Amino acid sequence: MEIKTVTMEIPDGANIIIGQTHFIKTAEDLYEVMVNAVPGIKFGIAFCEASGPCLVRAEGNDSTLKEIAIRNALNIAAGHTFVILIKEAFPVNVLNSVKACPEVCSVFCATANPVQVILAETEQGRGILGVVDGYSTKGVEDEKDVQNRKQLLRKIGYKL
Repeated sequence: MEIKTVTMEIPDGANIIIGQTHFIKTAEDLYEVMVNAVPGIKFGIAFCEASGPCLVRAEGNDSTLKEIAIRNALNIAAGHTFVILIKEAFPVNVLNSVKACPEVCSVFCATANPVQVILAETEQGRGILGVVDGYSTKGVEDEKDVQNRKQLLRKIGYKL
């Protein structure tokens, strides 16, 4: 077995959701989840099929995000993995709906941070072992950091 790391491409202003699923209709069902979750959301979805022709299946309403999702999925190349790139919304707006999709088994990350996917590659194929989401922790917040956090949440409309 070989361990590999793949860096995800995330456009400025976008978020990425990476997960594992189990069925060919995932791309279509996740499309429906996304369009029903947030009016005006822009997204691209790519799904790595794990049997038969083993193709990347793709959907979306933004051609750029769809193409980047496809590139990310091809770089991961692990069966039954999906990649969603979103703009005009945050993962918190769609994550529960994504997890409630009947085909979705798990979600590895939902973030705007830089992401590295850690893969195991065997003679059969690839599987995701985990992800590196952002950077290592540098300390504990102080009072000024608490104020900044609360101010940011209010600025982006998540708190009164």
